[in-house]
Amino acid sequence: MATDYKIMVQNVTKEYDLFKTQSEKLRAFFALNRKPVPHFWSLMGISLKVKPGETLGLIGVNGSGKSTLSNIISGIIPQTSGIVDVRGDTSIIAIGAGLRGNLTGLENIRLKALMQGLTNEEIDALMDDIVSFADIGDFLYQPVKSYSSGMKSRLGFSIAVHVNPDILIIDEALSVGDDTFYQKCVDKISEFKAEGKTIIFVSHSLKQVEMLCDRVAWIHYGNLKEIGDTDTIVSDYRQFVKWFKDLNKKEKKQFQLKMKEAQKEFDIDAFQASVVEKRQKANPSEQNVAAKVKKDFYGSVISEKMSFGSRLVTLLVLVLLFFTCWTNLSGHSLTEVVSNPSALVHPTSHVDRTGSLHK
Repeated sequence: MATDYKIMVQNVTKEYDLFKTQSEKLRAFFALNRKPVPHFWSLMGISLKVKPGETLGLIGVNGSGKSTLSNIISGIIPQTSGIVDVRGDTSIIAIGAGLRGNLTGLENIRLKALMQGLTNEEIDALMDDIVSFADIGDFLYQPVKSYSSGMKSRLGFSIAVHVNPDILIIDEALSVGDDTFYQKCVDKISEFKAEGKTIIFVSHSLKQVEMLCDRVAWIHYGNLKEIGDTDTIVSDYRQFVKWFKDLNKKEKKQFQLKMKEAQKEFDIDAFQASVVEKRQKANPSEQNVAAKVKKDFYGSVISEKMSFGSRLVTLLVLVLLFFTCWTNLSGHSLTEVVSNPSALVHPTSHVDRTGSLHK
């Protein structure tokens, strides 16, 4: 396969279960819930490529799936189906992404840098630059949970750009903070672009997108609405925003409900069948298309539900744990209970050293 891309996503979907209670979620995890659980498809078959050295903007309304897609590309969450091929190390910048609230800013710098594969010596060499760029003063020594969103963004951005990633993913990180820090970020992004880094830029600010991005993908309620040159896609999106704003309150609500309902009713099997049909038409001589498409859909996907074997092992462990706890509470040893199971019904009885049973 030609290496004409840095990032490729193909037929990527993401499904979320809409649980009402934690008990429902627990039962579903062990596959014990027989009641159908409502589903919501945040992504419904996204396919796109990002070229090496390209800056791709992701735009769309709130809840369209932009952050879901960026999190899948960065490896934070798995896709439900499809192929995600990322050729290089990624670093995602989002407000508070990857920061541990109970750790100080200084401790978070070292932790995130270590997770990116840097050694302690390399981190020490970068520490002054990271601290200087973040410019959060004495808050560097305070727990991150006490930070404002602006300070979290400063710290996260500073760490991410100094670990020198191949691919930089920026998710609304420039939406907070003052003008001085914003300009520092823009300058750093421009520096990355000049170095030929690949960047995914998620933002609601169309001016930022126009200034920084080579191409733009418009994600619209889980679908890839359009992808192309920045001026064209941003212009089309502005027309949509104007159309939506001109609707009255009732019409806006009806439109949003219609879009959300489509995301609930999405049929992954029907989508897979449509991909098979298109592939067969494009390559009539290709054999076993259905099996190949199924492998592409699920071959590299990490299952988020327990297999039958895993459920069985987990159940046996829980039974053994319960049995062990019960024997301890009853005042008998495990050996005694195995040799005399009826002892469990007499919690006050015990066996002396001679083997005689007493009450």
